[in-house]
Amino acid sequence: MSAKTSLHLGRRERQIVEILYRLGEGSVVDVRAALPDPPSYSAVRGMLGFLEEKGHVKHREVGRKFIYAPTVPRERARRSALRSLLSTFYDGSVSAAVASLLELDKRKLSAEELEELARLIEDARKEGR
Repeated sequence: MSAKTSLHLGRRERQIVEILYRLGEGSVVDVRAALPDPPSYSAVRGMLGFLEEKGHVKHREVGRKFIYAPTVPRERARRSALRSLLSTFYDGSVSAAVASLLELDKRKLSAEELEELARLIEDARKEGR
């Protein structure tokens, strides 16, 4: 999934893809059951078909039922979404994005979370990023 295609998902489309990531795969009935305020069966089936045309999901047939799954590994999709977010809202600045995340979460970070962040920063320094 390129950064360009990730930007072209509407709210419902994002919800559907998120559901498929959570489930691993699912039928129209499975997806519809997991949607908040779900549209009709036909509407969900149509959205899945459209997502397949856009290259975000694929299907396999089990009897007469289509089982849908994301086409891109979740971690790769996350990186693509983060790149897009950084570019769109933070002018590519990782430090500005991290500062926003830290401000957003008003609770105190645990000692373990602070250690993990420090380790990640140190690893990035060592790798010359």
